[in-house]
Amino acid sequence: MSDPTLLVVDDEPAIRRLLRTTLASQSWRILEAGSGEQALQRASETPPDLVLLDLGLPDMDGVEVLRQLRRERPNLPVVILSVRDDERGKVAALEAGADDYVTKPFSMAELIARLRNALRHGLQQEGTVPLFTSGDLTIDLVRRQIFRSGEELRLSPREWDILRMLVRYAGRVLTHQTIMKQLWGPTGDVQQLRVYIRQIRQKIEPDPERPSHILTETGVGYRLVDCAVSRIE
Repeated sequence: MSDPTLLVVDDEPAIRRLLRTTLASQSWRILEAGSGEQALQRASETPPDLVLLDLGLPDMDGVEVLRQLRRERPNLPVVILSVRDDERGKVAALEAGADDYVTKPFSMAELIARLRNALRHGLQQEGTVPLFTSGDLTIDLVRRQIFRSGEELRLSPREWDILRMLVRYAGRVLTHQTIMKQLWGPTGDVQQLRVYIRQIRQKIEPDPERPSHILTETGVGYRLVDCAVSRIE
């Protein structure tokens, strides 16, 4: 494919300049916007492949910008830029459909990795079922089989439901509320979810105390590390 187009939405010119210089050298085409209204206009005039969106905009709430972008293009990948202590903003953005978030101040290497991951997920064809592999872990959603280092593992139905949801959105942060709403409805309980996550880690992690597959996003939710996804034809 041609070089992907990234719309950078941030009201700080220094950050936009840094991102423009660095990401252009990584073969990204860069569009810029310093406000929510400008972002919506840019996205309408030149549809981007991906949006990097700051929540703290001068004219609009960043979550509302996200909602409007998604109304026009439901599958448009959006990565949020957020200040470190803005957990409420992160959760609201993720609940509104953001693919991921990066915290200011950020590592450029991590940002590039997150952007590439979000773009790859946005390009996946809908309706295909992934065979998920990450390190020593293989999960086959068609056959409902899980292997770690070649050994098949057994999960309870609820553990399987949680892991399947994490696989479906591998690489993305899923909030506690998103998982509970889909699997338990209005009766979900965060502590109950934590117990199940702990049980899954006991089975799939080489070291459950230092998980490498299911990562905790403190105060937000969980992320399944996405090293590689191949497709079942």
